[in-house]
Amino acid sequence: MKAVAESAMREVIGRSQIQPILTGARNVTEQNVQELMQKTLDSYNAGIQITQVQMQKVDPPAQVIDAFRDVQAARADLERKQNEAQTYANRIVPEARGRAAQIQQAAEGYKEQAVAEAKGQSARFLKVYEEYKKAPDVTRERIYLETMERVLGGSEKLVFDGQGQNIVPYLPLSELTPRRPPAAAPATTGQQGATR
Repeated sequence: MKAVAESAMREVIGRSQIQPILTGARNVTEQNVQELMQKTLDSYNAGIQITQVQMQKVDPPAQVIDAFRDVQAARADLERKQNEAQTYANRIVPEARGRAAQIQQAAEGYKEQAVAEAKGQSARFLKVYEEYKKAPDVTRERIYLETMERVLGGSEKLVFDGQGQNIVPYLPLSELTPRRPPAAAPATTGQQGATR
């Protein structure tokens, strides 16, 4: 009986993966061993009925226990790395989508601003052109003066006399005069005596 049980157990274990046997597939393994034992005993006409097979302790063989532990550790590391990668993906993908949406909105805003500015400039140009058609000389002079004001507005200014012999720098008197600080309230004599 013992030899039949060991033989059946070796055959079933030999055909199976070790991991399910160690974790959750004990019932299937026990049932397969029971059926194989019963079949073998029936072929011997032993007259024995096997009612139940129960595995008490399941450990890998001593010769491979270190390698088995290494495999278990590698599987645990694999699962941990997969979980870390999934966590990273769950965090980084929404951030990237948010940045992409932000960039797209900024581009749409820039587009609308550029189109609006271009339409405004073309409308201004058309108005100036309409005025130019009515009075070309006046409009030309106004454009010239506005352009000179824009170009020369930030530069140093010099004043020339008619013959070009005397050059006098322009002095902005309003900028040269020092500004007076607001007058302070006069201190009372009672306070002066208290501080002495």
